[in-house]
Amino acid sequence: MSRMNRKKLQKLTDTLTKNSKHFNKFEVNCLIKLFYNLVGEGVERQGTVMGLDRNAFRNILHVTFGMTDDMVMDRVFRGFDKDNDGCVNVTEWINGLSLFLRGSLEEKMKYCFEVFDLNGDGFISKEEMFHMLKNSLLKQPSEEDPDEGIKDLVEITLKKMDRDHDGKLSFSDYEQAVREETLLLEAFGPCLPDPKSQMEFEAQVFKDPTEFTDI
Repeated sequence: MSRMNRKKLQKLTDTLTKNSKHFNKFEVNCLIKLFYNLVGEGVERQGTVMGLDRNAFRNILHVTFGMTDDMVMDRVFRGFDKDNDGCVNVTEWINGLSLFLRGSLEEKMKYCFEVFDLNGDGFISKEEMFHMLKNSLLKQPSEEDPDEGIKDLVEITLKKMDRDHDGKLSFSDYEQAVREETLLLEAFGPCLPDPKSQMEFEAQVFKDPTEFTDI
């Protein structure tokens, strides 16, 4: 953090801590430092966006959280990049990780639904389910026609989750199904960290708070 003066870091930490639901000041400070290590501490210039681009962000998802699904990683990136400028800035990084690592069930349901709603129309259609499941399941080649198996899976999932029987999932359908069976939260692909990688990440990033001096 050598290039970022202490006053600026303190102000940024205070601001982001106030707005953070799930991290304390020490944790926010650790995540800001990690962010600037990841972006390489480039000098901020007027008019340039300082942050993690799609490739750098996907690399973190892959290496740190074991994600391998390109479509899901792309959607997670969009979930973090709230202003759609193609870059995750430090505020989006803290806010995104707050939900990603420690979000309530309500927050996670909203986030996962947005990940799966590929065209953003407020519904998860059969086509979107098919694309997501095909993408996350087709890792091994098989003798049978894989598309048929995935279509069957879409029908089974719809039967289980589509409460108003209109052939697509509204947020209300999805929410009811997840509240009854939380495993359905990531029904169409893993878009949250598994508990093991989450714990490892937090243990690595949030080192001993006794070493934390009020910055």
